[in-house]
Amino acid sequence: MQRRRGNHRSAAGQARDWIATARTLSEALPFLQRYDGATIVIKLGGHAMSSDAAMADFARDVVLMKQCNVNPVIVHGGGPQINEMLKRLDIRSEFVEGKRVSDSATVEVVEMVLSGRINKRIVQAINDQGGKAIGLSGKDANLMICEKDLMTVERDGRSIAIDLGFVGRPVEMHPEILARFLGSDFIPVVAPIGAGRGGETFNVNGDTAAGAIAAAMKADRLLLLTDVAGVRDAEGTVCTNLTACDVRAMTAAGVIAGGMIPKTRTALDAIGGGVRAVVILDGRAPHAVLLELFTAHGAGTLIRG
Repeated sequence: MQRRRGNHRSAAGQARDWIATARTLSEALPFLQRYDGATIVIKLGGHAMSSDAAMADFARDVVLMKQCNVNPVIVHGGGPQINEMLKRLDIRSEFVEGKRVSDSATVEVVEMVLSGRINKRIVQAINDQGGKAIGLSGKDANLMICEKDLMTVERDGRSIAIDLGFVGRPVEMHPEILARFLGSDFIPVVAPIGAGRGGETFNVNGDTAAGAIAAAMKADRLLLLTDVAGVRDAEGTVCTNLTACDVRAMTAAGVIAGGMIPKTRTALDAIGGGVRAVVILDGRAPHAVLLELFTAHGAGTLIRG
């Protein structure tokens, strides 16, 4: 790469910037060694998908990870884009406790948006940064076999089973297709669409799919990108390190509540499945993934067994 020398800043100022950059690279060495050859599953969603600029920044970071001999596997969501397409097609969509009820017409749109528009946008963004991305879904090579996800809710003191339609939960994983990319130049990008044993198409929650894939691959890390700073304690302070026991206690006490519960549940399931640690991190922070992996600073809440 050709170096560019500008006249807009003093030579002393430019020198300080280059020295700071060199110091940052030097300090990253132990972390680069720590994650050499590691498999990192990243759930992409929220702010990181909100604009072309944010997507480009994320893609650049992922390509850098690959250049550092880290093996990223990207799993993405796409709720807002699905909502937009359903509205354009005049298809009504309902939610039950945060989960989309998916009839046959809805799941057809979900697959089209996730496996088509969004997946290929991420693939192109990574390729534009010099990477080699491959787009997949949970259907490819039977990566993710699912069964219907039946939800039980409490209504008037009674437990009621809710049929969510073609919403699935992974029950059988075949990660061999992803294992083939480990150590190669290719970066897999997975849409959370699963296949049923009878050939059905299932819409799978993105966090759930990422957790199942991370567990199946015995990943070193599962990174869940969110639009919050991490898990907060009773005083509202972001917790940097938690154990699985801490998470259960905080959930029982009502400290972990609302939309954070599905993420921490995914974290506990992934750890139980063999993932070394899960990080719930703020995807709004610039270079959040690099901060988490390659600096002592971190960018969210790390959860261990």
